[in-house]
Amino acid sequence: MVCLGNICRSPVAEGVLRHRLTEAGIDHVHVDSAGTSGWHNGEHPDRRSSLNAKQNGVDISKQISRKFMIDDFENFDIIYVMDQSNYRDVTTLAASETHLRKVRLLLNEINPGSNMPVPDPYYGGEEGFQNVFELIDRACLRIVERISKNEL
Repeated sequence: MVCLGNICRSPVAEGVLRHRLTEAGIDHVHVDSAGTSGWHNGEHPDRRSSLNAKQNGVDISKQISRKFMIDDFENFDIIYVMDQSNYRDVTTLAASETHLRKVRLLLNEINPGSNMPVPDPYYGGEEGFQNVFELIDRACLRIVERISKNEL
């Protein structure tokens, strides 16, 4: 899961997907998150993201921000990004077509081909964090469903 700073959207996506996988009894999937900027390396998620996730039953408070690395293409089968800017930043680092095929926009899981972004709640109000949580949760439920059916 990749966003710009790895403090709002991608930590929520990591936490929600882990939570939903655990609920489904799926334990063979490795989930992580990163940011394209590295501005917040070593920091915990934004307090508003942590609070909102906790209110929705997901604890992301212990996650630590890190920058997306070229090695992530080798370490992960799928790389979900939150918006077109993240998509460009990640695909620019791709060394092959195989790497490029791994990069997907998260909300295409629930709105195929729409290329809709997960909005960045950082500068918005509290309701933006709940909206982001709900969008990510819907996408993660779909990912878990697809994993369960061996579609991913």
